[in-house]
This record gives sequence, C-alpha cells and structure tokens, in this order.
Amino acid sequence: MSDMFNAVVAEKDAEGVFSVGIKALSTSDLPVDGVLVDIDYSTLNYKDGLAITNASPICQKFPMVCGIDLAGTVIESDSEQWVAGDKVLVNGYGLSERHWGAYSQKQRVNAKFLVRIPSQLSTEQAMAIGTAGYTAMLCVNAVRDHGTAPEDGPVLVTGSAGGVGSIAIMLLAKLGYSVTASTGRPETASYLKTLGALDIIARDELARKSKPLEKEIWAAVVDSVGSTTLGTALAQTKYNGVIAACGLAAGLDMPTTVLPFILRNVRLQGCDSVMAPMNLRERAWDDLASLLDTSLLSEVYRIEPMSNIESLASAILRGEIKGRVVIDVNA
Repeated sequence: MSDMFNAVVAEKDAEGVFSVGIKALSTSDLPVDGVLVDIDYSTLNYKDGLAITNASPICQKFPMVCGIDLAGTVIESDSEQWVAGDKVLVNGYGLSERHWGAYSQKQRVNAKFLVRIPSQLSTEQAMAIGTAGYTAMLCVNAVRDHGTAPEDGPVLVTGSAGGVGSIAIMLLAKLGYSVTASTGRPETASYLKTLGALDIIARDELARKSKPLEKEIWAAVVDSVGSTTLGTALAQTKYNGVIAACGLAAGLDMPTTVLPFILRNVRLQGCDSVMAPMNLRERAWDDLASLLDTSLLSEVYRIEPMSNIESLASAILRGEIKGRVVIDVNA
C-alpha cells in the first residue's frame, strides 16, 4: 500500500491569497491521533462550494483538506470501538473547517466522529445520501417528533431540487405525507414528482415579502432556503404546525413577526447536522437505511471525479446542481 495519496488542499500564502488544488500527501502529513480511513467517496454540498471557492470563510485554518463528508474503510485504529475493515462514515463535525476533511484518498479522523455504515448501504450509497440526506432525515424526524401526521395536511419542501430537498421529498412521501415542492427550476417538475411530490409551486410564490399572517396551508415545512421564503412559509403554516429549518441558500435574514408563534402556536425547529449528538446521528442513519428506496436513490445522484471539484463547487453556488453529486476521491 502506497504511503502517498491525493487530496484537495486549500492554502493561503504570506499575503493572505487563497488557493486550492489537488496535492500529493503522505500519511505522515495527516493528523497524529485518530482512526485512519481509506476513503472511497465524498460528496458535494453547498458548504463545500463555499469552502472551495472561498466565497465564505469556511476554512478556519490553513492548510486545510476540504470536504465535509466521507465514507470508507478503517485501516488503522487507536480506538477499541473501531477495527480494520469497519465501514464508516463522517458527516460534519467541523471537517473542512477546523479538522482536515474528506476530499482525500486517506484521512485520520477522531474516533468519536465516526458512524458505522448500516449494512443495507454501500459506501457509494452512503455518500449519495451524505450530509444532505442525513440533514433531510433530521428535519423529517423533527416533523415526526412534533407529532405532525400525514392527515394533518400538506408538507412544504423548499429548495426541493437540491440535495436536502430531493431526499426530504423521498422520505416524506414514503412515510405517507402529501408533499408540495417549491422550486425555482420548472424543468425539474417531473423529477420532483418522480421522487414523490404531489404538487409543485414556483419559488417566487414564497420568495417575496409576506404579510405577518397569511392563509393557513402547511402542516409542516422542511426549509433549506431561509430569508423571505422562510418568512412566507411561517406566515402560511397551520395552527400548531412545525418548520424544520436547516439552510440559508437565499440568505441569513428571516423577515417575520412573533404572530405565527403566539397566535398559531407555530414551532420553528432548527436542525443542525454539523454538531448533532451521536444518538440523533445513529437514529437518522438507521432510519435512512430502512426508509429510502435505493432504486429511487440511484435517480438522485451522479458520480464525479475529485479532479472536477473546482468547477462543481462553482456550479453548486450558481444553483446548477440537481440532486446529489458523489465525489470519487480515487478518480
């Protein structure tokens, strides 16, 4: 087994000029402590796009190996919990921010960050799901834990053609909910209906200045967009409804008032995938393995080589990526 491997490394020079590219590393370059993983696949997420392009200061130290998701096989372990041959994944935990990340053929990772890949899933399928699908599951579980049932009314999924939205639709439809998908790309309508959406609405119906309260429509919302879309969704959520908020693709702001909360008892539930406790992670991955139709999952993603990561990062920030992109770190 060669000691050398490739990784996508972000750097800043003495003048603070940012650069990113594929570099050859050795295992001696990796963090000293942790579990050594032979990585098969990573993924492309919006956050990865921000990091690779430096559009937002995701990387908090340099040099930094980018990539927030990985799936592979344990080679060496400093933990009794993991042994060589274990199939593992990591989502978040500051990879690509404070800790070296997943766009690498090998990585040494804190043992506490690892999740065992359910036996029903391959490493490729685990990354087809990735942080986006795991986040979608956290959101869907927030809806279920709130007590919202399919008979309570339709569930709105915003940013529906993206990674979180696509898998949220699949999960909600499998659980019997009536799903309405919001998208700014009308050409994705047939794709969204294949995933299980019953209705499609244009993004512009939500991405606008709303009244403090509007007609009650949604029993629940899974929102990865934020900004005016989230504000309008809040104004349209039914009494005792819930919004699972997990993203900010449209912006950090949330134009709303207290009225949905104090007059309609609406709950706004944040869903953090980066530092979620292990019991929520393991529950989410067990649920994903049992609920997702893997034949339908194959319609949601494509595989791209790590050598294309810079162009892919720009494309996801421009809103040009449909569904999921799995990154083959060995290509």
